[in-house]
Formats: sequence, C-alpha cells, structure tokens
Amino acid sequence: MLRVGLTGGIGAGKSEVSRLLVSYGAVLIDSDKIAREVVEPGTAGLAAVVEAFGPEILTPEGTLDRPRLGSIVFADPDRLATLNAIVHPLVRARSAELEAAAASGAVVIHDVPLLTENGLAPLYDLVVVVDASPATQLDRLVRLRGMTDAEARARMAAQATREQRLAIADLVIDNDGPLEALEPRVREVWAELTARAAR
Repeated sequence: MLRVGLTGGIGAGKSEVSRLLVSYGAVLIDSDKIAREVVEPGTAGLAAVVEAFGPEILTPEGTLDRPRLGSIVFADPDRLATLNAIVHPLVRARSAELEAAAASGAVVIHDVPLLTENGLAPLYDLVVVVDASPATQLDRLVRLRGMTDAEARARMAAQATREQRLAIADLVIDNDGPLEALEPRVREVWAELTARAAR
C-alpha cells in the first residue's frame, strides 16, 4: 500500500485531482467528507461542537449551520483551534478504519486540506500538492463558488502559504491553467504513484 497525502490551497483544484485519481483506480479517503460525517445529527462530534459553540450554530432542523460556524471560527484562531481539537481526532480515527479496509497493493489518497498547517506530511509515504497561484485561487473562489472577495481572501489567509505547501511536496501538480491541461499532468503523477506502490 502506498499512502499519499494530497493537499492544496482552497480553490487550487484538489477536488478535481481527487476525482481523476479515483477514476484511475486510487482509493480516496476524503478528510472534508469525513469531517462532515462526524458532525451529523446524533453523533458525539456534533454534541461536542454544540457544547463548545452553543446551540445557535444549529439550523432549525438540528444540523450544523456551517456558514454560521465558519463565520465564527475563520475570524478567530482560538475558536478555530477549539473546533479542530474536536473534529480532527474523529476524522483521524475514521480515516484509519477506511485505510485498513483498502487492498494491500492499493494507492490510498488521503485528501487533507490542512495537511501542511497541521504538520501531517510525516504520516504519508509521499505528499502531492495541487498548486495554483493566489490570483487563480481568488478568481475561482469568487467566480465559481460565489464568495465575496473579502470572504475568499479570509479563507486563503487562514491556510498555509503557497511556499509552505510547496516546501513539503514530493510531487507537484500545477493547476494554474485550464481544466484540459490538468488531466495529462494527473495521469503522469498516477503513473509515478503506481510505480512506487509496485516497489
């Protein structure tokens, strides 16, 4: 099994890279998806978040009001640290379960948005960084995700810098250009990953 950490700044195109890698045969463990699952209604995770942040972070239906919680934690590093201390251990435990279920020769991609920020690179056999310039990230967040310029900049500022991500990369996928330029580069990286897994 080859354990790969995949990361990239918000708006860099990591989701598209994950989708392509899965289409080639990778096993994907998506930290964001798991992070949503561990705070679904009825979970211990949601109960802990409500205890820390109050019932006002719930929708009338009893689900987590993500935009509301986001507006609290992205403006306050201490509150963000509190949230991470609740959610991250739950995500790690579920990720370990999913990895244990993968075949022995699999290429297991751990899609981890905050891999750099949380110093997680040593947990993986290698790290792949999806890279795009800050200008490209900003454009995608505003144009494709409907964020305001200020919201997009705040989200980007809450993450590691481009330089910090590139410093931990074993392989870099440049995604500064159009979507059609991405696929050939991801295919090259996949060939490298499968070769390493075979070794």
